[in-house]
Amino acid sequence: MKRRNFITLLGGAAVAWPVAARAQQPAMPVIGFLDQRSADATVDLVRGFRQGLKEAGYVEGENVTIDYRWAENQIDRLPALAADLVGRRVAVIAAPASSAAFAAKTATTTVPIVFIAPDDPVRLGLVASLARPGGNLTGINFFAAELGAKRFELLREMVPGATRIALLVQPENVTVTEPTVRDVEAAARAMGVQIRVLDANTSREIDAAFATFVRERPDALFVGPSAFFNARRVQLAHWATHHRVPATYSGRQYVEAGGLMSYGTNIIDAHRQMGVYTGRVLKGAKPADLPVMQATKFELVINLQSAKMLGLAVPPSLLARADEVIE
Repeated sequence: MKRRNFITLLGGAAVAWPVAARAQQPAMPVIGFLDQRSADATVDLVRGFRQGLKEAGYVEGENVTIDYRWAENQIDRLPALAADLVGRRVAVIAAPASSAAFAAKTATTTVPIVFIAPDDPVRLGLVASLARPGGNLTGINFFAAELGAKRFELLREMVPGATRIALLVQPENVTVTEPTVRDVEAAARAMGVQIRVLDANTSREIDAAFATFVRERPDALFVGPSAFFNARRVQLAHWATHHRVPATYSGRQYVEAGGLMSYGTNIIDAHRQMGVYTGRVLKGAKPADLPVMQATKFELVINLQSAKMLGLAVPPSLLARADEVIE
């Protein structure tokens, strides 16, 4: 073989080896992220999810890819979006709302699903038990729906003279709305308080619900837990202030947006925990063997500036128990 040809062959081999090596490297795993809200309404929540992934050893763009699907507050789009993710053969589906979890569960019995549920996932039918979920689902229960009675008591303590309280719920989100209405109505009967249930599935229906306040003038407002309401928290806080109605919400994000008070678990931390569990699944853990995590820390957050705008004097007993007071 001539020297020139030999050098040419070596050069060709030098080019071929890295290509072959790259071809043998496994592709990054893909996480399907399925949410009924929009991207711009969940920036902090997604950041929490990525933080949990990082704690588990995964960084988006470096060793894992996240394929996002947003229903833009249209729950009826979730089944098609879930089926699309399954068709793309994602390694795991992260479903940060019960509506998304049910859509994913209907779409597949094999792809692992990590959910966030606002109510008991066993009662909802997502898993067989908390300790051993079985099937292809596991996740986090952050008790948003199960804290209804306690939140109602705190609202009554904030507005002790309230005798008529409006309850705003999202009827499309049946799994959360039904237990919320049941628990709040039971608490109201025990206290001799009249409840008026108002429904809202869209931004326009939120406006319409608040328009009734001009006629009915409730003493206070209880906003039910809902991923959609969370996405519309600025609108809700604005209208409550505009109509001078003291309102309670399910999470601190509402209070940070100008709402009066909230009681519940930290939803951003729930997303972080979902990220940790998603990472464990990517490493080979089976959802059937991962116990459902349950929130253990609940926080009362009060916005003093909003209270002043509403002409409310916050009882010292509430201030003393608040985990955070925004001034």
